[in-house]
Amino acid sequence: MSESPMSDKAVLSCRNLGKSYEEGPESVQVLANLQLELLPGERVAIVGSSGSGKSTLLNLLGGLDTPSQGSVWLAGEELSALGERARGLLRNRALGFVYQFHHLLAEFTALENVCMPLLIGRTPIPEARERAEALLKRVGLGHRLSHKPAELSGGERQRVAIARALVNRPGLVMLDEPTGNLDHHTAQGIQELMQELSSASRTAFLVVTHDLNLARQMDRVLRLEDGHLVPI
Repeated sequence: MSESPMSDKAVLSCRNLGKSYEEGPESVQVLANLQLELLPGERVAIVGSSGSGKSTLLNLLGGLDTPSQGSVWLAGEELSALGERARGLLRNRALGFVYQFHHLLAEFTALENVCMPLLIGRTPIPEARERAEALLKRVGLGHRLSHKPAELSGGERQRVAIARALVNRPGLVMLDEPTGNLDHHTAQGIQELMQELSSASRTAFLVVTHDLNLARQMDRVLRLEDGHLVPI
């Protein structure tokens, strides 16, 4: 295992991160020598044009893909040094993920959806339900606990997804275009929720977005350009 590049307080760090794909006889480099570090409570936005590699970067940082070079450290662990099971357990414990299309389970209620990460981690059902209910109330959905996704608005579904990402009390939540399908008012509510949670719980947020208004409200904005992260 290589020496950790993480500072004592960092929740996520990568050094010299790169990813290449083989296309016939050619090697196409998508990402090259990326450096990134997130501290507790920090909110960072990554912007970039379509095809710039944002999804590839998120997959690497979340341990869903392995880098061609460099390393990613999450909660003090080097992801590529872990086996698949250990990597999955670390993701479940230390990382929350919110997708553009929320990926809630249609046949389950809001409460049951938020319970899922806890149940996967073998938290007793009564404790899982108590923690999930408390989070849903915190994001303003205490009156929607028994509603299924089809019965919720777009903004409500996204808040359920955020509650689900937070229920294991991870140090970091990654969000992929979290406001892409929301109207301005609802998107602003999601942004305010992130700000509140980063301040109150010291949760770090890494947001990949085309929404420049959302990006400008983060602590830092980085542009992914020609395979590199550039501060803007």
